[in-house]
Amino acid sequence: MIIIENTLISENIVERKFVCDISKCKGECCVAGDAGAPLDENELSVLEDLYPFYKEYLTPEGIKAIDKHGFFVIDEDGEFLTPMVKKEKYCAYMYYDGDIAKCAIEKAFLEGKIKFKKPISCHLYPIRITTLKDVDALNYHDWDICQSACNLGEKLNVPVYKFLEEPLKRKYGEDWYKQLDEYQF
Repeated sequence: MIIIENTLISENIVERKFVCDISKCKGECCVAGDAGAPLDENELSVLEDLYPFYKEYLTPEGIKAIDKHGFFVIDEDGEFLTPMVKKEKYCAYMYYDGDIAKCAIEKAFLEGKIKFKKPISCHLYPIRITTLKDVDALNYHDWDICQSACNLGEKLNVPVYKFLEEPLKRKYGEDWYKQLDEYQF
């Protein structure tokens, strides 16, 4: 375990290799799973406020799910999650670009319509954060749908934390990331 400021970082984040290979996985992380992606409390109003800017990219089923459930749901543990399209079991914020599942929020960001890229948990994937009192525990989420990303990461020799430099800096800042990058392993 690596400790930096108020974070506990699993060594897997440094040791494992990972580079998304969306052409092979087809964005399955937006489609598979039993629940939506975790949301930070400060993201809840952002999703609602920016809805007019990304709504046009959503599937009709995604719009219906948001109309029915709202911009987030709360699970049995009291955690905020993205709503899901239950029949097909995919994130309500997902759309298809050909046969690849992508994020409608991120599409609006990339087109310069909004300044919010996407929920931080999605941006940080395959890192999952568990908040324990005043400490964030960062762990690598090992999911078989990401095997092509692990293979590509091995081939290119890119550790998880290097692949996720942008979202880690977004979440914890430049100084925090520099400490992680300079950590003696």
